[in-house]
Amino acid sequence: MGLIYEKQVTVTEQHIDGNNHVNNVQYVHWVEEIAGEHWDLVKGKTQYPDDIWMLLDHHIRYKKQVYLGDELMIKTYPKAPDGIRQPRKVEFYCNNQLVVDSETLWVLIDKETRKIKRLADDWLDIL
Repeated sequence: MGLIYEKQVTVTEQHIDGNNHVNNVQYVHWVEEIAGEHWDLVKGKTQYPDDIWMLLDHHIRYKKQVYLGDELMIKTYPKAPDGIRQPRKVEFYCNNQLVVDSETLWVLIDKETRKIKRLADDWLDIL
């Protein structure tokens, strides 16, 4: 596992809202879920395996609607750190077309002290 993590999701009834498309809250849930899954897979390779990520900022752009039964490929990857902030991209594809684009900012919290940790500028190189 490296910088890019992908997973497939089939849209079910639980993902659909009153407009018969995937609810925007569901996308936010998937953004957090895939970031957590990716971290769980790579944290053992880092110098921060016991620390906790906290979401600071979330921007999402909806480009096309997605419906019941559609197959989504969700792709995520961290970008270069910016001081204490760690940007992360999450992209949603349906039929190889980008349908939702998200960019989030995270901070790493020391599990013991509950204070923000500054990341080494090159910490992603090990992944």
